[in-house]
Amino acid sequence: MSGHVTTTVDDGILTIRMNRPEKKNALTGEMYQAMADALNDAENNPAVRAIVITGVKNSFTAGNDIEDFINNPPDEKNSAVLNFLKAISEAKLPVVAAVNGTAIGIGVTMLLHCDFVYVADSAVMAMPFVDLGLVPEAAASLLLPKVAGLQRASELLLLGEPFTPAAAKEMGIATAVVPAEDVEKTALKTAKKLAAKPRDALRQTKSLLRRDFESVADRIAAEAKIFKQALASDDAKEALTAFREKRKPKFK
Repeated sequence: MSGHVTTTVDDGILTIRMNRPEKKNALTGEMYQAMADALNDAENNPAVRAIVITGVKNSFTAGNDIEDFINNPPDEKNSAVLNFLKAISEAKLPVVAAVNGTAIGIGVTMLLHCDFVYVADSAVMAMPFVDLGLVPEAAASLLLPKVAGLQRASELLLLGEPFTPAAAKEMGIATAVVPAEDVEKTALKTAKKLAAKPRDALRQTKSLLRRDFESVADRIAAEAKIFKQALASDDAKEALTAFREKRKPKFK
């Protein structure tokens, strides 16, 4: 288990916590793999009936760690990030997200695979993939239009501008918006209700709700292939370099 990801099991609830506050919980390959392992292990642990994913301080996650991302680009067939996406998209137990603060990139797209999403009223959310010369991942290009509608999905993914927790709730990305100090408590309250229910019935009902999984898996694979090509492009290299150098990119 990565030191930047902690896990606890209490009263039937597995809590996965992204714990890298000095980097706003930006995700490295090691962190992705740790979360994937925790999700997979939960499926085989009869003591776990519900899963909570959250962060620390005032960040859920700022997305990918750019340095780690550049030095260890994901492969579309075998990488820690895809292991995580596979694990969360195929999770048979209910997953509750406690978005305690900033949620950027995959910090938003992973929410599309959660069954309950509670967002702090102070959170800043955005999916700036295009600004980095990249494309969405986590099947967001498929799931977001289903949830929010094509026009709103286009607004979020093509413009990549920040949006509010209230907008996330209105579009169906979030279950509820709550005060920042209550977000984890609210998520755990729901998780405790779930953990008190029959495990098999929870799993079977979730499976029925997500019977379109096959198309999600195909879209994750398609996005990963294009994402890898985009990552090698001049535009992405310039965008990521500009991000590191804290300047505006100069696209050709």
